[in-house]
Amino acid sequence: MHRIIKSNSSRRQFLRGAGIALSLPFFESFTVANPAAEKSPRRLVCVGNHLGFFPGNFFPNESGNDYVPTSTLKPLKDHRDDFTVFSHLDHGLNGGHRAVQGFLTSIKKEEAAGFPAKNISLDQAAAEHVGSSTRFPSINAGITGGTDMCWTRSGVHVQPVNNPASLFKGLFVNSSPIELEKQRGRLKHRASVLDALRDSASALSLTLSVADRDKLDQYLTSVRDVERRLQMSNEWLARPKPRSPVAEVLDEERQHIDEVALFYDLMALALQTDSTRVATLETGLGFRTTELDLGSYHQISHHGKSDDRIGQLQIVEAFLTSKLSDFISRLKEAGIFDQTLVVFGSGMSDASTHSNRNLPVLIAGGGLEHQGHVICPDEDHKRVPLANLWLSVLQWFGSDASRFGRSTGTFSPMEI
Repeated sequence: MHRIIKSNSSRRQFLRGAGIALSLPFFESFTVANPAAEKSPRRLVCVGNHLGFFPGNFFPNESGNDYVPTSTLKPLKDHRDDFTVFSHLDHGLNGGHRAVQGFLTSIKKEEAAGFPAKNISLDQAAAEHVGSSTRFPSINAGITGGTDMCWTRSGVHVQPVNNPASLFKGLFVNSSPIELEKQRGRLKHRASVLDALRDSASALSLTLSVADRDKLDQYLTSVRDVERRLQMSNEWLARPKPRSPVAEVLDEERQHIDEVALFYDLMALALQTDSTRVATLETGLGFRTTELDLGSYHQISHHGKSDDRIGQLQIVEAFLTSKLSDFISRLKEAGIFDQTLVVFGSGMSDASTHSNRNLPVLIAGGGLEHQGHVICPDEDHKRVPLANLWLSVLQWFGSDASRFGRSTGTFSPMEI
C-alpha cells in the first residue's frame, strides 16, 4: 500500500490538502458491524500509569487467593475476589520512558513497520471489532497527555482527551443544526476525496503488474471500508445522543486528583449508555502528586530505595487504586461488571531504574474465575509474553484474532 501511494506524490499531496491525511488511518482501522445493540455486549477498559508502580508496593509475596494484600492492592479489598494480579509478565522491551508506550501494543513505535498490524494497541484492536455498533468505537482519556499507550493499525498515536468537559460534551451534548450541517459537509467532502482516489487507482491499475494489482486491490478494499465507515458516521449524526443522568461537566480548572475520579465516572456512563464499549484512561508523567501533599511525582519515582520516597509512592499508588476500586463499584452497580474486563497497569515497573520488565498488571471483572495472584515463570526460556494475555483478552472480547503483537499463543497460566 505504501509503495503505491509513494509512486504518486501528487495524490498524496491532494489527500493532505483535502484535510484527510490523518483521518484515513483512523477510519481504516475500523470494520463495520451491525448497528443494532447487543443484549449483553462485552466491554474493555484499559488504564495505564506512566511512572509504573513500585514492585514492593504492588506484587504480593504469596501466590493464589490467600495472598496478603500490598499497600497498592489494599484499596481494592472490597473486590478481592474479582481481580487477578500477574507477576513476571512483560514484552521484553527496554528503553525506560520510551518503552512505556508499548504497554498495550508489545511493540515500540520504531519497530512497528516489521509487524503485520504495526503497533496497534489492545484497545484499538478491540475497537476494530466493535466497528460502528456504537457511536464511538473507543473513547480515550488522559491526565497531562497520558502515556502514549493507544495506537491504530496505521501506526497513528491516538491522542487522549485531557478535558473532562470535552469528553462530556462529546458523549451527551447534541450538536446544533449548524454544527451538524458542518459535520455532514466534512463527511461529504471526505467521501468525494475517496471517490477521486478510487478513480485514480482504477486508472493506475492498468499500468501495474499482477502482483502490484493485487496490492492495489487490497488497498481499494480498505478504501471501501472507509466509505462504509463514513456512511455509518453520517447515520450516527442523525441519532440523538443519550441524556446524561448527571449534571453537565463544566469547562473549568480542576486538580488532577479530581480529574481522575471524573474521567472514571464519565467512562462508566459511556459504557452504561452503550456510547462505547472500549475506553482507556492514562495518567501521564506530569500527574500532580503535590495535590496529595507529596513531592513531584517524577522526583519521588526515582526513589533510590529511599524509605521516605517509597512511602510517598505508597500514597500515590494507593490513591490510584482507590479510584479504580470506586470505578469497579460503579460498574457493579450498573450491572455491567461481569461483561466488562478492566486492564490496569503500566509499561514501566520500577521507575527508579527505568525498568520495563516484570510489569505491574491487573485484570478485573469479565465474569472470569479470578485467581488472586498468578506468578508466571521467571526463567528466560519459560517466560510467558504479556502479549499472550492481550491476545486472550482480545478473544474474550469476541475477536477471532489468532495473533497480537509479539504473542506466541494464547495465555496459558490462567483461563481468560
